[in-house]
Amino acid sequence: MKIFWSSLTIATLGASASLVSQPGLAQVLQPTTNPGAITLPDYGLWQNQERQKLLNAIDHSLRYIDTNTAQADYAAVQVPGFSREKVRRSLVRFRQLVQQYPDPRQLHQAIQREFVFYRSVGKDGTGQVDFTAYFEPAYVASPVKTNEFQYPLYRQPPGFKTWSQPHPGRVALEGRDGIPSSNSPLRGHELVWLKSRLEAYLIQVQGSARLQLTDGRTMTIGFDGSTDYEYVSLGKELINEGIFQPEELSLPKLIDYFEANPTELSNYIPRNNRFIFFRETFGSPPIGSIGVPVLAERSIATDKSIFPPGAIAFIATQLPYQRANGDWLKLPVSRYVLDQDTGSAIKGAGRVDIFLGTGPNTQTRAGLVNDPGNLYYLLLKD
Repeated sequence: MKIFWSSLTIATLGASASLVSQPGLAQVLQPTTNPGAITLPDYGLWQNQERQKLLNAIDHSLRYIDTNTAQADYAAVQVPGFSREKVRRSLVRFRQLVQQYPDPRQLHQAIQREFVFYRSVGKDGTGQVDFTAYFEPAYVASPVKTNEFQYPLYRQPPGFKTWSQPHPGRVALEGRDGIPSSNSPLRGHELVWLKSRLEAYLIQVQGSARLQLTDGRTMTIGFDGSTDYEYVSLGKELINEGIFQPEELSLPKLIDYFEANPTELSNYIPRNNRFIFFRETFGSPPIGSIGVPVLAERSIATDKSIFPPGAIAFIATQLPYQRANGDWLKLPVSRYVLDQDTGSAIKGAGRVDIFLGTGPNTQTRAGLVNDPGNLYYLLLKD
């Protein structure tokens, strides 16, 4: 349930051409022939808090990997070579190395000695992966409808699981203008109200939010089901109609466009029939698709039909950082992450979404991520 952006192109590292004994693995993940050429992690960010965050992310994956859910997930996904037990052993040893080597260079060298790096073949078979980012929105909301706060988010209606197929479209549920009709099945199941229709919609795209309520309380909400439609991206629709070129579109520009043209929301939002329901999470951090918290810049979302859930990954791409004067500068980053989430727009071997955290500044930053890169998965050597 993430916004879809097109990405640029860059050169990528080479990988072995075939794996005759494991044809399925050759289609998605290939062991690197020269792991020493993999870009070293960005050491400037390797501080005690970042090291601890990585350890926390590993612990979250270990907690997941020992569940019945993980057993069922791995039976369904069956990424050749990446059994649940191998991933578990890899997580345990990886954690030991992170604790053993406080120096990041020594850590990276130890990991390269003990692990095999498997690179995603990417979107075109050459290893190119498109990176985007997502975030937990932080907005002001009202627990009751007012003249200022008119755009609701909804609980899952009772009996939703028995709704006949196809499900009602977005217009039937919330109206073309975001205000449901009197006979909408959503009536009476409002959770909170937002002052901006676009804010309410962006929460649906991201799947969670931290809300400052007008009565002084803070409410956290999370995903609690959706209607059975494919996700349609506002950004992609704007590109298709020539409003923006792929290389120029970002979330800040999309927001600016709809603030200048608010009536266009009634044209574009109804094109996405995938409607999201929410539940209150009582202060919980954002939870990924494998049921554990996602951590800023250490958790990624990928297509869980082809990639191993909870596994250790290594990414190399670019991320924006804000200068003292407020401008944004993109810098190369490479780091170890954990694969702990997915999204309806994250499909195929060439898509990765990086979780960047919570808040308005994070929303701007996440909306600027639209870059190519490389994705690797790690397995402990036999």
